[in-house]
Amino acid sequence: MILERLQKLVDGCFERGVNEGKWSAKASGKYSLEVPKRDGQGDYSTNMAMVMAGMEKKNPREIAGALLELLGEDDSIIEKLEIAGPGFVNIFLKKQVWQDIINPVLAAGKTYGQSRVGNGKNVMVEFVSANPTGPLSIGHGRQAILGDAIARLLEATGHSVYREYYFNDAGRQMRVLGQSTRARYLELQNKPFEFPEDGYQGEYIQDIAQELYNEQGDALVDEEDTLPFTQKAKDVIFADISSTLKRMGIVFDNYYNEHSLYDEGHIDSVVKELREKGLVYEKDDAVWFKTTEFGHDQDRVIIKNTGEPTYRLPDIAYHREKFKRNFDWMIDVFGSDHIATVPDVMAGLEALGYDSQKVTVVLHQFVTLTRNGKQVKMSTRKATFVTVDELLDMVGPDVARFYFMMRKADSQLEFDLDLATSEEKDNPVHYVQYGHARLCSIMRKAEELGMENNSVCNADLSLLKEPEEIQLLKRMASFPGSVESAALDLAPHRAIFFLMELAGDWHSYYNKHKVIDPENVPQAVTDARLCLVAALRQVFKNGLEMLGLTALEKM
Repeated sequence: MILERLQKLVDGCFERGVNEGKWSAKASGKYSLEVPKRDGQGDYSTNMAMVMAGMEKKNPREIAGALLELLGEDDSIIEKLEIAGPGFVNIFLKKQVWQDIINPVLAAGKTYGQSRVGNGKNVMVEFVSANPTGPLSIGHGRQAILGDAIARLLEATGHSVYREYYFNDAGRQMRVLGQSTRARYLELQNKPFEFPEDGYQGEYIQDIAQELYNEQGDALVDEEDTLPFTQKAKDVIFADISSTLKRMGIVFDNYYNEHSLYDEGHIDSVVKELREKGLVYEKDDAVWFKTTEFGHDQDRVIIKNTGEPTYRLPDIAYHREKFKRNFDWMIDVFGSDHIATVPDVMAGLEALGYDSQKVTVVLHQFVTLTRNGKQVKMSTRKATFVTVDELLDMVGPDVARFYFMMRKADSQLEFDLDLATSEEKDNPVHYVQYGHARLCSIMRKAEELGMENNSVCNADLSLLKEPEEIQLLKRMASFPGSVESAALDLAPHRAIFFLMELAGDWHSYYNKHKVIDPENVPQAVTDARLCLVAALRQVFKNGLEMLGLTALEKM
């Protein structure tokens, strides 16, 4: 709101300068208006003069002086202007500008922070997409929360979001799953069995075999086809995955089955189309895709000499089907182990005539659990890795969700279990949630004392003039922009950082200033501060719930 208002003012001064012959229009849209990184450098700063200097062959400070004069003619929101460094123009706003943010926050209520910048754009977010060959690992957990947070932020900014899970229920890994289950089924009955060399070792396979034996007895002892074993394992494992996703509060609009790509002929039609374009050839009994035609260092096999497709081919076919469903933007959230395959899939789409620029891939790094400074390697009945369910049992959904969003996707995440389970202020989850709970406590006390608590504040907000109060008001005013930035850049960690910074500002204020203190704080100041508290509570609540976190009222 405030930034947009100031941007309009700066743009207007730029246009006036053009009309008055002070400079040309070359720099239009090329300069920025940002919050300075250091205190004392203004509420906002623009680099317009430096951007224009090279274009106009003029001294940047000379241009900055002309801009200063134009901006100085508007005293509605500007308190002070100054030229800094090589030509930055620092802009200081009047306190009233910040004080006036309270009523818009209260009036907007739960919608404050939301916007329509997405303009209804149809967006598909594909995430998790874990093979149904075992329970979700903590790596899948990070991807699940990351994808869900991206989807939530996009919805908050006016996008129409469709969540999809690509269900890898075809190919070699499913055969190996069936063979592993069949081996454990035969083992239960002391029958000869051969466990596949690269079979699935977790005890969950034994549990599935036991369940199958309880249902079928020895009826499948002579069954050579692995299909019934694969089907049983897939059903049990996917039920487990669904249960875990439900614990994390994640719901999908669709599960797209990989086998449908084969059943409906999409795999064959992709190969046929690439062949017709002269982009595939046979060598060593395999089928190769000419990825070198798209700038790659070597061609890629898409069908092995066994006749089985490599993972690239169904991925290309699946993405082609995404395009056919007319999404404006397709977002894939993958683990970093996909880094080598992404360019091949994009090349496949380009070869088929689709705009790969409509696909954005978010690659996340892996997660390590630590305790007492050492990596945790837990033994588990479920698998040979730590599962999401085990982590949720230890720290709960809110903590897991918060920590999985705390780092940039491409940064490795070290999940400190000691810190995550602590109730001290060093625990960022506790710090943020306690901030909201404190605000709720103050509002409850105000209600008990019969003080006004309306959606519109009638107090004298000019009394909110302490530096810490102005900082809180500035932080609240920046919330919509923070949400928009986090959404459009697919960066949920920015929304988490905002909440942590807001909590830091609020706790610092709370430790220095009283809100309700009849003996020391005048009633008029208390009324104004209660309006501040009510607005802060709304921003905390909106920020937490927007990310799928709980806005606790008591702790």
